[in-house]
Amino acid sequence: MNIYDKLGVRRLINGHHWRTALGGSVMPPEVLDAMAESAGYFVDLEGLHRRAGEYVADLTGADAGLVTAGCSAAQVLQAAACMTGLDHEKIARLPDSSGMKNEIVIQKSQRNHYDTSYQLAGAKLVEIGSDQGAARAELEAAITDKTAAVAYVWVMRFYSLPLEDVIAAAHVRSVPVVLDAASELPPVENLSRFIRMGVDLVAFSGGKGIRGPQSTGILAGRKDLMQAAWENAFFFGKDKAGIGRPMKVAKEEIVGLVKALELFVEADHESEWAEWRDRSTRIAETVGRLDGVKAWVHEGPIYEGPTAPTATIELPESWDGPTVEQAEEGLRLGEPSIHVGVLPDQRRLWVAPVALQNDEHAIVARRLVEELSK
Repeated sequence: MNIYDKLGVRRLINGHHWRTALGGSVMPPEVLDAMAESAGYFVDLEGLHRRAGEYVADLTGADAGLVTAGCSAAQVLQAAACMTGLDHEKIARLPDSSGMKNEIVIQKSQRNHYDTSYQLAGAKLVEIGSDQGAARAELEAAITDKTAAVAYVWVMRFYSLPLEDVIAAAHVRSVPVVLDAASELPPVENLSRFIRMGVDLVAFSGGKGIRGPQSTGILAGRKDLMQAAWENAFFFGKDKAGIGRPMKVAKEEIVGLVKALELFVEADHESEWAEWRDRSTRIAETVGRLDGVKAWVHEGPIYEGPTAPTATIELPESWDGPTVEQAEEGLRLGEPSIHVGVLPDQRRLWVAPVALQNDEHAIVARRLVEELSK
């Protein structure tokens, strides 16, 4: 029996994307082997962290890097570093940030449930603009002597002030910019893109497109802020722990992430993209045979899933069959359980191929036809 069968946990087909709620990504065998090998030894964890951080810095072009306990933990450290600097008295006080520069400015159009990570460190969020974006003048007015940082969420950039404008407005006032880039790998170029743009601290997930351990993340950025993040995370050799101490990363996870990064930067991403396009094309062609159904492969970063060739299915207004919500529910509750994306207001379903394995795209296509034909 499979280990999940023994536990009584249902396995599923992931046509949504590298979602935390669905188990992140599937780690390559080489990553699992590296983790298993590392588990058989003791090492100085500080030394391992520093060597892994140097590797991350080399890949990102940042002054320094750090392996974290997921992207959200990296965001906690972003806020903490910007509020405390290297002041150990302030570091020891968090999440009590009274008397510090403790405000983080964020556009209303970029608010999401992950920005609570900044609040966990003790920061106060200052919201600007509307759901449709913000003006640069609003950002400039919101930056005061209490501002610790300006936050930006790359995946929510479409209805927001451009990152370039945010960086310019913040830096002219000597305020750092922190970026949530959790799901922005691939493309591999994004590892260094944001640092080149001038972002001061960037956070990535290690368990999505990199395909490392799901509980890992990456923080990279400016030397002084990265040192402050380190102090807030560990306090190695001292008698107090920073706000990030509960978010520790095991030696096996650090090694696994480094190995996953090695594979990621060496991978043939053009071939991978072509494979994703082929899977999505097969799904779209199969479902598109249904009378009245429009199906195509979308390759732009529009949906909440990753940027990839994505099979997209749209039902016409005249459709008298199941709604997209009913079809999604039928897929999810059926056998096998299949998770896909749904955009009810646009009458669309979408299937991202990035997490599909073997011939699962054929199963997804067949089940979509079954559900939409009911």
